[in-house]
Amino acid sequence: MIIVTGATGELGGRVVERLLERLPADRVGVSVREPAKARHLADRGVRVRRGDFAEPATLPGAFADAEQVLLVSSDRFGEEAVRLHRTAISAAARAGVGRVLYTSHQGAAADSLFAAMPDHAATEEALAEAGVPWTSLRNGFYASTVRHLVGRVRETGQLRAPEDGPVSWTAHDDLAEAAAIALTGPARPDGPTPPLTAGQALDLADVAAILSESTGRVIDRVTVGDEDHVAELVGQGMPEPYARAMLGVFRASRRGEFAVVDPALGELLGRPPRSVRDLLTASS
Repeated sequence: MIIVTGATGELGGRVVERLLERLPADRVGVSVREPAKARHLADRGVRVRRGDFAEPATLPGAFADAEQVLLVSSDRFGEEAVRLHRTAISAAARAGVGRVLYTSHQGAAADSLFAAMPDHAATEEALAEAGVPWTSLRNGFYASTVRHLVGRVRETGQLRAPEDGPVSWTAHDDLAEAAAIALTGPARPDGPTPPLTAGQALDLADVAAILSESTGRVIDRVTVGDEDHVAELVGQGMPEPYARAMLGVFRASRRGEFAVVDPALGELLGRPPRSVRDLLTASS
């Protein structure tokens, strides 16, 4: 049985759907904090059990009988995120899981300027120390972030954000399909995969140009200061620590941390990955 954690989330839910295209439902299980939210999966024959990284006692049952577990990374930052991941990895090892796969990031590095990246690097270290076969899916930066950054740009005519750098924005759907292939295919990649990215790295000026073309309206890329950006986010209701963590995305991209483009994802999928242009045009 393959167990997917976070299966009611944006990535985990897509992975389960791709698995159900490849496997009978009774070979797929999910570990979720709120089983009621996965009722639609239970109705289709998927095994649904409660599992919460913050409650270690829930994990042995959630991971029981698993040949493989896909750990979808936590949405927390720092020591809390690493602690939660270590708890899940240890539970999987004790449950006798044959392989642990983890949704890491192309920019995983201890010295990254974006807070989530050292967390991914530390989690990969924990996987290497756990004594079980493991795969770290080095996912490209989620392209859904572009939609968030675009926001009301079609109304305002301005794409406002701090100075940035190129990012190989990558679609959730493609990464979910890649995870399902890694879980069910004949090859079992060991350790970190190559970066699983779309075929092009774009900065926000490129995004503004695509939007201008697709909407027929000139969209200006307006660069705002880092502190002004934090103030804007706080003014919109975001807690300041989180706003400053989000600023790290821009600081890291300016340093080129997310600019890598690799053919591995397209090779795994057997087709070109979706582009930012595809995603923005579909939503325009």
